[in-house]
Amino acid sequence: MGYSSVHISAVETGRKPPTLPFSRSTDRALGLVGVANSFEREFREIKHGSLLEGFPEYVGYEGRAVEIRLYNIGIIPGLLQTPEYAAVLAQSAVEREAITRAQADERVALLAERQAMLVRPRAPMVFVIMDESCIRRPVGGPELMARQQERLVEFAARPNTILQVAPYEMGERRTLNLPVNILTLPDRSVVCYAESQAQGNLDREATVVMPMMTAYHQLQAESLSQAASVAMIEQLRKGTL
Repeated sequence: MGYSSVHISAVETGRKPPTLPFSRSTDRALGLVGVANSFEREFREIKHGSLLEGFPEYVGYEGRAVEIRLYNIGIIPGLLQTPEYAAVLAQSAVEREAITRAQADERVALLAERQAMLVRPRAPMVFVIMDESCIRRPVGGPELMARQQERLVEFAARPNTILQVAPYEMGERRTLNLPVNILTLPDRSVVCYAESQAQGNLDREATVVMPMMTAYHQLQAESLSQAASVAMIEQLRKGTL
């Protein structure tokens, strides 16, 4: 495994927490790579226990994606959230007793890890469509929202990003009615992740994924251009819309 017996014993008895490299090494040693009860999967369950079912697996794919397509309703997508915006959402969940304080801190920390991909060498191309409700819904007060809107404008200025708003007047032409994430992986295969209130679902089947990709492209065509979307966000930030 590449670890001393003392280290392994400390993990076994709970004196040391397992790490991802340790878990993967254990799987290789015991022939458990890729199986349902692998140590890597158990590690992710421990680390991300407060997350919706299916989301830890999605995060693993997201970190390897070469193209990311996001659509959100009501809430700014996580990859675009400021730490303050994310913290307010997490605190709200704590106050509802939906999660603990430790789990809230974990969610915010994970979000920072995920956002690091946007500035890494050979960063993925990221397409984001937000329902107009995302930028109009007040979270944390006017000052926090102004900083969040500024972050959106900065995101749109990156060379590897496209940001569009799906306006209310789109009406029945809106092709997606739930948030959806679509990932293109290095081998050009595509996976789709969608959430309900209670759980997330990751799909790799072409019969499911390709219609979602088609609906996403149709939504892109109906949404505001990036320039018009940024102008709308700027107007909201300045209070002129």
